[in-house]
Amino acid sequence: MLGPAIDAVTFVLLVHGGWHYGLAHIVSFALGAACSAAFTPAALFASGRENPAKNLSPWLVAHLLALPLRGGVLALWIGRWGMPPAIAIGGVIIISSMVILCGRELSSCAADSAAAEGRRWSLIVAVLGLYALVLRLVFLAPVELLPEEAYYWNYSQHLAYGYLDHPPMVAWLIRAGTAVFGTSEFGVRSGAVLSGAIASFFVFRSARELYDKKSAWIAVLIMQLIPAAFLSGFFMTPDTPLMACWAATLYFLQRALLGGHAKAWWGAGIALGLGLVSKYTVGVLATATLCFLILDAPSRRWLRRPLPYIALILALVIFSPVIVWNAQHDWASFAFQTTRRLAESAHFSLHLLIASIIVLLSPAAFMALPFALFPRKVVDPNVAASFEVRRAHFVRIFTLVPLAVFVVFSLSHPVKFDWTGSLWLAVIPSLAQAISEPKSMGLPRWLTAWWVPTAVVLLTLYGAVLHYLTAGPPGLRYSTDMQMLPVAWRDLGSQVAARAVSLRETQGEQPLIVGLNAYMLASELAFYAPDPQQAAQYTASQHLFGTSGLMYELWFSNQAQQGRPLLLVALRERELETSRLQPFVGELGPIQTGVLHHNGREIGQYFYRVAEDYRGTDSR
Repeated sequence: MLGPAIDAVTFVLLVHGGWHYGLAHIVSFALGAACSAAFTPAALFASGRENPAKNLSPWLVAHLLALPLRGGVLALWIGRWGMPPAIAIGGVIIISSMVILCGRELSSCAADSAAAEGRRWSLIVAVLGLYALVLRLVFLAPVELLPEEAYYWNYSQHLAYGYLDHPPMVAWLIRAGTAVFGTSEFGVRSGAVLSGAIASFFVFRSARELYDKKSAWIAVLIMQLIPAAFLSGFFMTPDTPLMACWAATLYFLQRALLGGHAKAWWGAGIALGLGLVSKYTVGVLATATLCFLILDAPSRRWLRRPLPYIALILALVIFSPVIVWNAQHDWASFAFQTTRRLAESAHFSLHLLIASIIVLLSPAAFMALPFALFPRKVVDPNVAASFEVRRAHFVRIFTLVPLAVFVVFSLSHPVKFDWTGSLWLAVIPSLAQAISEPKSMGLPRWLTAWWVPTAVVLLTLYGAVLHYLTAGPPGLRYSTDMQMLPVAWRDLGSQVAARAVSLRETQGEQPLIVGLNAYMLASELAFYAPDPQQAAQYTASQHLFGTSGLMYELWFSNQAQQGRPLLLVALRERELETSRLQPFVGELGPIQTGVLHHNGREIGQYFYRVAEDYRGTDSR
């Protein structure tokens, strides 16, 4: 008990001495761990091991995994709930001790003989998967919203069947989450947790039917670890419900095409329809399905039967409200995602697409892709050879056909980092089988040895980044480009709201708060105002000054704002230049500067000025 006692006492003394809890708990944890190692060295070594140095790495890994989890709990308890540090550190020490004990048990299990293979994988999946889930849950509330998340929350304050840049599913999920959990980061992101669970469930079912139960559980672990799935299960974007619907569509198509279950076409139609309401990208699965029906001889019979066509019609019926919305708005959303992107200037970005794939999958999974897509042809006596061949074709077609679409597009157009996240769901069961039975998939021994270290590195990296965003980076500065980080938006929102109240009391009229970029500032300012629902009704974007504002152009028409006073807010002083703004307003006040803080530390500035008598058009 000496280590935890030193941890607790040191933390309380440092916080009492003025240290921020984010740095104080790191120092106290390091001292406590050092004392535990010095006075009880036997705790480092699992029983029966002749080389104690081999146990030092697992011991360090367990502590590295415990550290960010502590920071997240402290950020929630102290930073958000205001719990006294002396009380918070007691609970945090218990949590970190449990993580360390689980790490020791995992290390001991990893040292067992091959006879304990089943127990080893069960424990690895249970411990690492549970840790990944807890890590997400702990940080959901302390991490401030990304600008994109705040923008989609504004979607939910203007509910519709469609939006300029995406279908409406993300807005509906956020509206449901905030109705249950309140207007908070957790409320916004609760739909991400649900969608991640749904995606993992269908991947589990797919892997179990394609291979076996062991591979199914490993597939679930992969869903908790690879960046594409981890990020989708944390941040609330259109890709989050897309991944859930993509996984469901694949599962039902697999049952229909490989298993011959006719009723599965109904599930495929519903899942595809919901996927289209989430993000249009899921439509490539229809193309992949057609390719499989043509290339797979046993599946061609479905081309002569009504169920596949009924499934497609069902999907379009579910999608029809989005079609109606587009028809009422000059097909704006369809044009935004098709002709507008195709009209962008030529830009070769295949190398960026490949780089994003490596990041989204992790290097180990990326290097295992060829073995998962083109496994060694070993006939399992318990499975018909024809099923093995068809299974391999299914995985390849439903992975490579969507990938080909993005590859062709990247040859002459820019791509976004997250575009390919969902398409790897088709190959995850095969990756799981490669981990479970590397010889049957032809996986080399050196690559097989990478899996557990990759999992540990990924979890450590996730924890470090989330700790950076909440409890703070000891000795490191935050980026001054706030648009890239979910930090200090709460401080900015409260400061701007206070200035708006002061202006309203002076002028007797509620000013329209205008964030001078496309959507980021306006979205964050509305969400982090004292009354977010009300603020969403008087927070607009730069479209009022003749530039793009995405959905804000529909929510706040220029004509409807005429004559109103404006509180203009920018992150760069040049965006408030008189030459840019004067033609649209009657009078401009001086540019003023505000200071932003995060975790008690100054991280940057913002700029603001007051404009009178908005005219709605450029008077020049």
